[in-house]
Amino acid sequence: MSTTTTRGVASPAPAKVSKGRPRRGLRANSTFNFWLFTGPFLIGLVIFVFVPIGWSIWLSFFEARFTVTPSKFVGFENYTQILTDADFRGSLVTFTVFAAFIVPATWAMSLGLALLVNRLRFMRAFFRSVFFLPTAVSYVAAALIWKMSIFNGVRFGLANTVLSWFGIDNVAWLANPNPPWYWLVIVTVRLWLQSGFFMILFLAALQNIPRELYEAAAIDGAKPGWQTFRHITLPQLRATSTAVILLLLIAAYQAFDEFFNLLPRATWGQPPLVELYKMALGQNQNYGVGSAGAVVLTLLICVVTLFQGKIMGFGRGEESK
Repeated sequence: MSTTTTRGVASPAPAKVSKGRPRRGLRANSTFNFWLFTGPFLIGLVIFVFVPIGWSIWLSFFEARFTVTPSKFVGFENYTQILTDADFRGSLVTFTVFAAFIVPATWAMSLGLALLVNRLRFMRAFFRSVFFLPTAVSYVAAALIWKMSIFNGVRFGLANTVLSWFGIDNVAWLANPNPPWYWLVIVTVRLWLQSGFFMILFLAALQNIPRELYEAAAIDGAKPGWQTFRHITLPQLRATSTAVILLLLIAAYQAFDEFFNLLPRATWGQPPLVELYKMALGQNQNYGVGSAGAVVLTLLICVVTLFQGKIMGFGRGEESK
């Protein structure tokens, strides 16, 4: 069948567009599929994260000894008590200094490993897996390995064995001598456990840097090495570095496992979470004061991370800025 235009020229009739078969069943309901996959996670998030956080904030305004059921409203008395506690304030100061050291040390080590692995032309996957493997190790198991095999404090420990080759006596690594050698144990185990994970983040960012930037720099006379790293590589890693430092800051203030297992009887140098653990689950079991300390620690972490993110321009969205 044909139609005729105004000039008398016949033209074929437009073909009928066949409609596709409508999608039926669960595949057609995108909203149902969304809640089907995210629902279990959201339920677990509400039950195990949001509800405990809200209950801790509520509990921090009540007197609650030996029970998690509030008995008497005390207002900000718990906050006053926790902020005047010498051990808790000392732990905050100590771990601010600890974070100021462990964060840049882990950042530098992770970036250095990523640069080395990125330059490999063979067995890159092998070395990437080897450096990432400690991330899968439990902090408790790693702390015990560090304690029993490397920093044992007797002549059979690896560290003291190496020192004996140079005529140095055994060192009590995990005691409270002067200087406090246990910080070396804590820092080294933290570097071993964290560097592999953040190396993967830096490695992914390095592989996303356009090669044209390095070619243009070479044409302009930039020498490979420090010049290209300072003016091309490091600026392109700005967003990744900011995210890594934020995660390291949070992890530093949340340190618990290695300190609790390596230094159970230390009178100083304990992290804030260990002090809160002793206060809430120790002899007095004061859950109200412990909850107030948890709120204070959370606010401190938020302030520190937001301040650091403001300095480094977190959220700009462009690596080169």
